[in-house]
Amino acid sequence: MQPTFARIAERAGLSSNRLISYHFAGRSELIAALVAEAYADITRHMTERTRAATGPREALHAYIRALAGYIAEHPKRMRTLMSVFLDHRAEDGGRSYGGGDERDAVDPVRRVLAEGQRTGEFRVFDSFVMATTIQRSIDGLPFLLRSEPDLDLASYAEELVELFDRATCCSGGHAGRVAAPSPWRSAGRDGSRSGGSVRP
Repeated sequence: MQPTFARIAERAGLSSNRLISYHFAGRSELIAALVAEAYADITRHMTERTRAATGPREALHAYIRALAGYIAEHPKRMRTLMSVFLDHRAEDGGRSYGGGDERDAVDPVRRVLAEGQRTGEFRVFDSFVMATTIQRSIDGLPFLLRSEPDLDLASYAEELVELFDRATCCSGGHAGRVAAPSPWRSAGRDGSRSGGSVRP
């Protein structure tokens, strides 16, 4: 269901939507501002909780715990944000979440994985597949909380840390090697393949 100024004003506790319409030209402009504010807050949270990590493995663990922790602290905001991504349409019919947003969401963890492969802390795997799997395992938590409101996200995060630690951990003679490009990934506009190979 598309949000209207009237519904937004009601949810914000405003007696009229005039204040909102005065500051924003349209619904899409308002939603873009709300998304930008949420992104900025998430970025601050993640930076504060991951900056002390001393290596890729520790950084991955900190990333999972920090993002799950933010969702635990702000479940309503995150449900709203996910709903905007899934349901909102701009006045021109376009989605509020596109390919660039998807790359931005996955790139931080993918860079951690690539560095871990470069240093030999992580085994050989397709960094795009692994990063997307990690990100999606956390992104779904706001909706999971609807059916499981008492879910302990701290414990949930620890299970994910254990799961992806085992999935990424280097073993055998793979240390320092780089995964070959995945044949199922389509070539980019420049002819290169965006998945599989890890660039230091």
